[in-house]
Amino acid sequence: MDLRVYYSKVREAESSLIAEHTVMVSLATSEGGKPGVRTEVSRQIGARLIAEGRARVATPEEAEEFHEIHREARAKHEQQESARRIQVMVIPQQDLKKHESGAKRDRG
Repeated sequence: MDLRVYYSKVREAESSLIAEHTVMVSLATSEGGKPGVRTEVSRQIGARLIAEGRARVATPEEAEEFHEIHREARAKHEQQESARRIQVMVIPQQDLKKHESGAKRDRG
């Protein structure tokens, strides 16, 4: 491929991308690229993927679905991390009774 043509396609694709980060959908390629995989990339990488025929810009519905899946995954991960951080202290019952009786004497 002629490099001038390639970089011309990259510049053209980059100018068509508005946002700094764009959700892209992969296309089937002769190298075995799997079609339909969504990912969020920078404008420069997205332009290269478009110029090379490896991906296309996701539709607004596809992009919203992609972001919603990631929001749910993040919330689930944060919930798991929060549950992991919970600390439990086991106190033998006889020690608890000693503590309670000492507190009653201090108040009384």
